Amino acid sequence: MTGDGVAKCAPLSTPAPDFANLKLLYATSARIGGSGLDAVAHETLRAIAAAEMDWRAIAFDSRAPDLDAARIRTLKRHPVRLLGAVLPTENYYGAKKHALDKAAATALDEMMRSDERGERFLFHGWSGESVRTLRECRRRGVRSIIEIPTWHRNKGKAKPDRLTKSERERAELTGFAGWKASHIITRQQVMEEYDLADRILVLSEKALETFLIAGVPAEKLHLHQRGVDIERFTPAPQPPKKFTAVFVGALIQRKGVDHLIRVWHRLALKDAELVLVGSVHRPIDDVLKGWPSRTIRVTGFLPRVEEAYRAATVHVFPSECEGSAKCTYEAAACGLPQITTRESGDVVQHGVNGIIIPPNDPDALAEAILHLYNNRDLCAQLGAAGRQRAVENFTWAHFRERLMEAYRTLLEQ
Repeated sequence: MTGDGVAKCAPLSTPAPDFANLKLLYATSARIGGSGLDAVAHETLRAIAAAEMDWRAIAFDSRAPDLDAARIRTLKRHPVRLLGAVLPTENYYGAKKHALDKAAATALDEMMRSDERGERFLFHGWSGESVRTLRECRRRGVRSIIEIPTWHRNKGKAKPDRLTKSERERAELTGFAGWKASHIITRQQVMEEYDLADRILVLSEKALETFLIAGVPAEKLHLHQRGVDIERFTPAPQPPKKFTAVFVGALIQRKGVDHLIRVWHRLALKDAELVLVGSVHRPIDDVLKGWPSRTIRVTGFLPRVEEAYRAATVHVFPSECEGSAKCTYEAAACGLPQITTRESGDVVQHGVNGIIIPPNDPDALAEAILHLYNNRDLCAQLGAAGRQRAVENFTWAHFRERLMEAYRTLLEQ
C-alpha cells in the first residue's frame, strides 16, 4: 500500500501473472454489466477472462456482450423470483442470495468432478451470499476470496458472539413468520463467511480498520478499491458561474443528507444551488418538507449522472458509513473538489483534492462548504488534483490489476 491509502499493484504494463491450470468460479447476486456492483462484476470477469483462466460465473442476469456467454449461468428465471410477491424486501433479497449460494456450491462440485488434469481451483464470491459454497471450499481444499461491499458486520464495535435478543426471538418464530425469517441473511452466517474465506477484499482503509478491530488477521485482508470510467466521467470545459453543490446517491440519513439540507438552509448562500441526485427515502422527504428552500433541487435518479457532476462546483458527500462510495470516484474523475468523510473511502485526501470532515458534524460541514464558496480558485486546484488522482490510481484497469494481485498473493501462499 502506498502512503496515500492506495493499494499497491503492479504497473499496468507488467504482464499478467501465470494462472495456467486454474479453474475459477465467480458468483454474485448482482447482474454482470451495468453500474454500481453490476459494473464491478463485469470488470472482475473482464480481468479473469484476460488472464486466460478457465472460468465460470453465476449471477442473476448478464448484460456483458464482450464476455463468453457460455461460461455464465444466470438465475433470472429461478423460482426464487416468485417470492418477491410474498416476502418483504429484506427477506426476498436474502432468499435470492441463499439461492445463488446453493447454485454456486453445486457448480463448484460439478467443476471439480469434471477436472481431469489436476487443476487448481479458486472461488470468488461476496459476503452474505457464500456460506454454503465456502464450507464446500474448506472441505475440498479450494482457495477462496470474498468481497465486502461495506464494513465488517460489527462496524468497528466490539460485540459478543452470542445471539442478541432480536436474533433469539427470530430463531424461535414458527409457521409463516418462521418461514419468512429463514430467508434473512443472519449475522452468524456472515461471521462464518469471514472465518471460512482465505482472503477478504475490503474497499478502504476505514473498512479494513473495522476488520482489524474485530480481530481478523491483517494477512487475511486485501485492500481493493474500485475503478471509474475516465472516458465517460470527465471535467467540464468551464466551472458553472453559480456556486453549485451536488450530492449523488440514495437520499438516506446514513449518507448525511439530512445534515446537508439543514446546513444549506442555514447558510443561505447567495447565487448558489444544492442539487440532490438520487431517490428520495421517506425520512429525507420529511426533512425536505420541513426545511424548504428554492435553492435546493431534487432530480431523482439520472441515467447520465456525469452531466450533473459537470454542472457542479463541488461534490458534497458527508456519509457516515460506506465501503468506498462510487460517487467519490466519479466526482474525482469529473474534476470536482469534494467535501466528504473518511468513512466514504480513500479517493479524497484532505487538502489535496478535497476536504475531509467528521461524519454527523453539521458545523464542520457548514465550514467546509463556506470555505469553498469563498475560494473558487481553490476549488479549481482541488478539482484538478482529483482528476489526476483518479487517472493515476482509480481507472478500471487499475482495479483489474489490483484484483490479479489479490489472486496471485493468495495462490502463492
